[in-house]
Amino acid sequence: MTFQLTTPVAFLIFNRPNTTQRVFNTIRQAKPQQLLVVADGPRTDRSGEAEKCTETRSIIEQIDWDCRVYKNYADINLGCKQRVASGLNWVFEQVEEAIILEDDCLPDPTFFQFCDELLCRYRNDTRIMAIAGNNIIPNQYTDSTSYYFSRYNQIWGWATWKRAWQHYDISMKEWPSLREKSFLKNWFRSSQAVAFWDKKFQTAYNNQIDTWDYAWTFACWTQHALSIIPNVNLVSNIGFGLDATHTTETNSSLANCPSKGMKFPLHHPKMIIRNFDADELIESIMFSLSPLLRFRRKVSYIFNSQY
Repeated sequence: MTFQLTTPVAFLIFNRPNTTQRVFNTIRQAKPQQLLVVADGPRTDRSGEAEKCTETRSIIEQIDWDCRVYKNYADINLGCKQRVASGLNWVFEQVEEAIILEDDCLPDPTFFQFCDELLCRYRNDTRIMAIAGNNIIPNQYTDSTSYYFSRYNQIWGWATWKRAWQHYDISMKEWPSLREKSFLKNWFRSSQAVAFWDKKFQTAYNNQIDTWDYAWTFACWTQHALSIIPNVNLVSNIGFGLDATHTTETNSSLANCPSKGMKFPLHHPKMIIRNFDADELIESIMFSLSPLLRFRRKVSYIFNSQY
């Protein structure tokens, strides 16, 4: 049976027509029945950015399939944090669930079916708050199943429900009280991981970083929720470079990681329990130790792993 995508797709764009075009081409192949486009406005101090934003938005006019299009375009620059947060708030005012892609997250075509099926399967299971497309440790700790459960909500191509997004609070107003109650010490065994996330959450709470995603991680953890991680990497981040907002390291080990197709039918885990081994590996690679040791461990892992 030919797969027909029924889930709405939210597409977050800004000022990069080249990557936007590539991601749009994969969306075009999937032919969603509803496409919700969120665009940030140009920065007034960046010469030529208004033209790039206009060029990027014009790509949406290439839609040539039967599709209801919703547009939420900012006239001014809101920044990554406010634009993504307000954009997804708007998305979930329109629809009950969505697949979410940013302009630099290039999915394998099977990503859409993977999200579509699991959004349906776990629609009413409040233990699950997100479905990821990317996996930084593909083919590790997955036995014969198609995916596993994790405390980490990867966001380079993902999906969620309105019932989950309702817990998102950009201000993280509960953080100070939970910090006083040693929330993270009860969450992690590793003191390095506690220190890492304490710093990230405090920085986000103080508005010292222009990003929305730490508040989303915080929301998921306050609900003791899990995310679904595919056993293969379904999304490649093609946006690393000097023109990126955050992913500016062109030589990053996470840049342009190859994607691989998911096999169907999906093989579902028998129990909804997070994969402790996978989470501990992710913590050791990404969220513990000093920056230098994290870098060395990333290099060692990537050099020795087989995709």
